[in-house]
Amino acid sequence: MSDRSPSAATPENEPVSHDLFGALPDPQVQPPRPAEQPAVPGSRRAVREAASSSTPTPTPTPAAASGDGAPAEHHDPIHSTLEALFHHETEPPKTPKRKKRRGCLVALLIVFVLIAGVATGGLWVWNTYGDKISEVMGWGPSKDFEAGQATGNALVTIKKGDGGQQISQAMYDAGVTKTSGVFYDMLVKENVVTTFYPGVYKLQLKMTAAAALKALEDPKNKMQNSAVLPEGLSVAETISRIAQSVDVPLADLQAAVKNPADYGVNAPSLEGWLFPALYEFQPGATAKDVVSTLVQRTRDSLSAAGVPSADEQRVLTIASIIQREARAEGDFYKVSRVIQNRLDQGMKLQMDSTAQYGYGELHSGSASTSDAAQTDDNPWNTYVIDGLPKTPIANPGDKAIDAAMHPAAGPWLYFVTVNLDTGETVFSTTYAEHEAAVKQWQDWCKANPSSGC
Repeated sequence: MSDRSPSAATPENEPVSHDLFGALPDPQVQPPRPAEQPAVPGSRRAVREAASSSTPTPTPTPAAASGDGAPAEHHDPIHSTLEALFHHETEPPKTPKRKKRRGCLVALLIVFVLIAGVATGGLWVWNTYGDKISEVMGWGPSKDFEAGQATGNALVTIKKGDGGQQISQAMYDAGVTKTSGVFYDMLVKENVVTTFYPGVYKLQLKMTAAAALKALEDPKNKMQNSAVLPEGLSVAETISRIAQSVDVPLADLQAAVKNPADYGVNAPSLEGWLFPALYEFQPGATAKDVVSTLVQRTRDSLSAAGVPSADEQRVLTIASIIQREARAEGDFYKVSRVIQNRLDQGMKLQMDSTAQYGYGELHSGSASTSDAAQTDDNPWNTYVIDGLPKTPIANPGDKAIDAAMHPAAGPWLYFVTVNLDTGETVFSTTYAEHEAAVKQWQDWCKANPSSGC
């Protein structure tokens, strides 16, 4: 305990001696007379002495004397002591200063805790609902591009059955609008009533939502009988996209791709032979006209890459795996080298894309292969079979075909994409190095659970 405790802080709290009640003085016994001291002027003693020197002391009467003959004015020590004691207790006690300081500290602590709680709660609300709050209040950056920023060219495909939300997303994917919902929000806010026709539209990058709507409504911006086919699609997805934007029935296209020999292709299917590009067909083109155009475009690419006619199917098969596996174009040639090194050493390719294709989950939206797909015994699953899959697994573009013909120099046997957002890929020579890279990928997936791992 501190030596500045309340009991020692002020004279008023000083303890009273227990002698007040333990041993009271006997009234019959007179205390010894102290030695004579000079009388102080004005004191009671000085007055008595002055009186006795001029007037004889009268004989005390019974009324003027006490029972024992003591003078009536004799001071009673018990009475004086008790009077002083009770007089002391009636004085209001002073509040110890230390208790006051403690009370202030407690109050400040409570205020601090309340402020911290409010701040923490406010931070949680902002982190959770900040975007919506900003949207309602009109805070933050604009969701739309500024007028006058439009530049370059962009192609937007509107498919059959697309509504405002799908078109708004397509605009954003093509780089036309700043956000995925700004075009749709404008349609709703302005109560726009219009008809969007399937097809490919030539627009610009960084357009305002209002300018993009005006461009879609202008017939001059619609490419007649056209289709945009991205890299990596299968035959089934390719003809589906064509039917959505070109005036050719899907059933006719399905029939047209059944016999590869009709187009001079010596292969089990046209998988890998329908080249990804922008196409504009003549009015009245048939399904076979459309398919023939795509196959011929593939031959042009094979020829440009210097692929011998006898090796076309093999190169397309390797190129299709590169197209599906490489995340960044700079990695196409390194992935090609891994494939070639593994084939040269008699190793199974063990490519996830081939297992997914063979099991029918190539476009499931997940980068990982299911256990069922990885162990399924089919002629495309390179976890099970030796060498290349039975056919290509997708339609490769020019870059993938060139990479298949010209792999980069290097000793790599493994690769794994460790960041699906950036496409960062680690290439390894030893299995230990590969395991460390796989751990890096797994950690990234744990930190990004909704990334499509």
